[in-house]
Amino acid sequence: MELVELGRFFTIAARLFDTGQAAPQMFSTAIDVAWHRLLEDPEAYTAFTTRHAGRCLGHSPVRGQGFISWVTAYKEAYGPLPQIWFTGADGTVDTKALARYRQTGRVWAEWDCSPVPGDGDVVPEKTPA
Repeated sequence: MELVELGRFFTIAARLFDTGQAAPQMFSTAIDVAWHRLLEDPEAYTAFTTRHAGRCLGHSPVRGQGFISWVTAYKEAYGPLPQIWFTGADGTVDTKALARYRQTGRVWAEWDCSPVPGDGDVVPEKTPA
């Protein structure tokens, strides 16, 4: 289930990037764990992101908190967010956050990473001295 949702997340990310919007926030630790496992195999990761986003997407450590900006785009494409989005790495469901989402259609959360276009290597090249 985590990889299905990660694929959907990457599809949404590509759509957002194509329209000049900000990167989506990864707020599910359960899905983020699957993302990090996939990153351990660069060839499989590139194939996965290309299949779902049409290109390679990098991983960027970006911390924040607030309303999750891409929930409406997800709902339009796939329906309501499933419970896995509110599940921690240990399998525990944040029932309060899930209930709030089901009542309001909005998600307020913390995140610590987002996808970026390309391979994620945003380190500037050294200039000759």
